[in-house]
Amino acid sequence: MAETNPAALIVADEPTARPRAFRWNPALVIGVTMLGLVAAVAIVAPLVLGDQATALGGGPNQPSSWAHPLGTDTLGRDLLARTLVATRSTVVMALLATVLSALVGITIGIATWLAPRRLRELSLRGIEFAVSYPTMLVAIVIAAILGQGVVQLVVAIAVANIAGFARLTANLAAKIAVSEYVSTARLLGVPTYRIALRHVLPNMAEPILILIASAFSGALVEISGLSFIGLGPQSPSFDWGSLLSESLNKIFVNPIVIVGPAVALTFTSLAALLVGDGLAAAANPRSHTPRSRLVRSGSTDAAHPGVVAASAVTTADGPLLVADGITVQHAVSGRVLVSDVSFDIRRGEVLGIVGESGSGKSVTASVVAKLLGEGLEGSARRLELDGADMLGKVSEKQLASQIGLIYQDPGTALNPALILGVQLSDVLTIRLRHSRRAAVEMLVRGFRSVMLTDPEGRLRQYPHQLSGGMKQRAMIASAMSTDPALLIADEPTTALDVTVQREVLSLIRRMNSERGTSVLFISHDLGVVRALCDRVLVMKDGRIVERIDDVAGMSADTVTHPYTRKLLAATPVVRIPENLATNGEQQ
Repeated sequence: MAETNPAALIVADEPTARPRAFRWNPALVIGVTMLGLVAAVAIVAPLVLGDQATALGGGPNQPSSWAHPLGTDTLGRDLLARTLVATRSTVVMALLATVLSALVGITIGIATWLAPRRLRELSLRGIEFAVSYPTMLVAIVIAAILGQGVVQLVVAIAVANIAGFARLTANLAAKIAVSEYVSTARLLGVPTYRIALRHVLPNMAEPILILIASAFSGALVEISGLSFIGLGPQSPSFDWGSLLSESLNKIFVNPIVIVGPAVALTFTSLAALLVGDGLAAAANPRSHTPRSRLVRSGSTDAAHPGVVAASAVTTADGPLLVADGITVQHAVSGRVLVSDVSFDIRRGEVLGIVGESGSGKSVTASVVAKLLGEGLEGSARRLELDGADMLGKVSEKQLASQIGLIYQDPGTALNPALILGVQLSDVLTIRLRHSRRAAVEMLVRGFRSVMLTDPEGRLRQYPHQLSGGMKQRAMIASAMSTDPALLIADEPTTALDVTVQREVLSLIRRMNSERGTSVLFISHDLGVVRALCDRVLVMKDGRIVERIDDVAGMSADTVTHPYTRKLLAATPVVRIPENLATNGEQQ
């Protein structure tokens, strides 16, 4: 059984969630607070301490004192005042350089994937060439060519950082530019600049904001570095880099003089990095999404239909699975997705759960498999599989051997970067402690049982080398390789064509009849359920609205709930007119 993302089981049926609110986190709060302090100093210090930072006449090269906490320079100017006043020039230069590099780099990155193919390839090669050189080296070369000065320094740093923005943006735009909504916009004649602004850029905003924060921190260091070697502001202008350069020759005589600009540079760079990390955490839904939780609710109520007495579970003739009072809700919003669902699955039985998308079918199955998605809370009065209490602590080995999973889309359930033999044997080797050779032999036998041609060769192939039907057959073989007691099939035929659907359903039925495996089959198609299942549960809005024991005789006259009748009415039926049938027989 392939290991897949647990959340994948509930994607199809989870109702549309509310837009994710921006979440503050400690790193972001601290970083914004520190940057706010830097901004306040940059605004206030030149107004209050401007004259003190430039006034001559004090004692030259004085050590730290109450009057001059960081001492004075060779002209008697207060170094604390000069450090605080230099905050504005240093921060403004770094900010301008970051904004320029971001605007140009993002434009190049987006335009690369919206340009014609030949121009795109040329642009990509150019970006790769540009990022191969260190940013600081490029900045020094450009600053040396342009000469000394504030404008030249900002331009040099901006040009040196363009390649980094262009590479990230081009990588992000590579997937977005070929998406269906962008293709549709092009087909409708939407101008390229509107596609870039309305479709491409908004979908990469979060990583770009993170990069901007990191680039600002880097620009501070780069600007100070170039100023340190004399390529920045010239006297009487000054910034942190030039203050460091002026203090270098006094570091052994009066080391306090270097503390001010060094601490200011470190403090501001750290603030920018904290903002970047905070934005990354805020952009990652897993960083603030509560973990899933499955707990035991109140005592078992024997009055709930479909649930048998506890003593019957441990007998050979009793049901394999007993689920009583399953309830699932969002941990944050409290929205209920599944409400008080109870049922049982007998040994060797195929139980179907049918309902429209969003009715709670897959969420219910995720509780049974203990794969409840993050951000959801589940509870049940009772949940037992083959006598084992699933609400208690269940070993991963027991879950891997007792439950098999078949997902709706085999294309997303299989890792495209790994060959089948490697990824499908992980459960057998890691959880069930089989050797790699034994695991491969088991998969080969499984592939043969699902009638996959050249099973040894298929194990050496990547998922993209197989058709959709082959991939689903491989998933069935993987799920059955552990000989599970319960097989959960989550809409396994929805993504397949009709011919392959019949083959997959036949395989599931054959596995059920030959091995006695119980099956929980999830679908929204009553026609498919009728052909495969022994009993059917009809779900709507997170509740079971009808239980059907006579599946073969299921019709609009035998069902009781209006919703079930609607599902039956939506099932396509092929009728052949009598005249066509008569003509066909005569021919």
